[in-house]
Amino acid sequence: MRFIDGLCEGETIRNVYLCKGKRSAETRNGKPYDNLILQDKTGTLDGKVWDPNSQGIADYDEKDFIEVFGDVINYNGNLQLNIRQIRKAEEGEYNPADYMPTTDKSVDGMYEELTAYIRQISNKYLRQVLEFYYIKDEAFIKKFKAHSAAKTVHHGFSGGLLEHTLSVTRMCDYFATSYSILNRDLLLSSAILHDIGKVKELSDFPDNDYTDEGQLIGHIVIGVEMIDDAIRSIPDFPVKLAHELKHCIVAHHGELEYGSPKKPALAEAVALNMADSTDAKLQTLTELFKGKTGTEWLGYNRLFESNLRRASEDHRGQNTF
Repeated sequence: MRFIDGLCEGETIRNVYLCKGKRSAETRNGKPYDNLILQDKTGTLDGKVWDPNSQGIADYDEKDFIEVFGDVINYNGNLQLNIRQIRKAEEGEYNPADYMPTTDKSVDGMYEELTAYIRQISNKYLRQVLEFYYIKDEAFIKKFKAHSAAKTVHHGFSGGLLEHTLSVTRMCDYFATSYSILNRDLLLSSAILHDIGKVKELSDFPDNDYTDEGQLIGHIVIGVEMIDDAIRSIPDFPVKLAHELKHCIVAHHGELEYGSPKKPALAEAVALNMADSTDAKLQTLTELFKGKTGTEWLGYNRLFESNLRRASEDHRGQNTF
């Protein structure tokens, strides 16, 4: 397996990749060609089929695993594969896990830590909501463990939803320990449940794209509906507690323009929004700086509204007090 991040200009390769995208186009002279986006777990690579009607190009479709033969070139500072041969790969010729970006952390270890937080919830009603999905629903558990937290921006990889949820929960646990105003059971339950709707908003890999339900409703509303399903299965669930839990979910993006139907009105909702935003932004920076060791400026970033660079290696990680 030749992973994309290890390819070099001037190589001729034969390897299997996921055809993430396929688009037909024409040159200025009206000659047809195909634009491909090839993917493995290390990244994506632009591919060009300059003679799509040649005998060496077999039938294939977007989302197929394809064996490609071609030359790696440098075009405008980026690697590109000029493809001479394509055939559709058969099952058994590839390992699907090699083609999906995945968390570098232990999925089982993270899930055990998350369920340990559930066991700490003393409020029996909130604990039952959490157990409804995270302990008893095997189909949900399997999906949650493998899901991403986003199509792009942050945690857009298999296991990303679990990694993000655990990180937010850890942060909220710190908040609850540090600030007595916060209801720990409500805050931690909200943290564990806050992105539950993403298992329906986004499709599974290799697509990892918005579903019809995700486009029309969105993960916040989907999440509240899922929580309501659990609440209705629990006898005598307190109405006020149900409203408070749902409020934390609908307000966790913090602002109306960021997709929250309501702005935070409970201290727990404020804390959840801060934890969610902090983890999302720091993970975004982690992914932006991945593979970059110098202190070069990356250019203006719309999310942060600033030009960004890493701190110098000489001082990173050292205390200055």
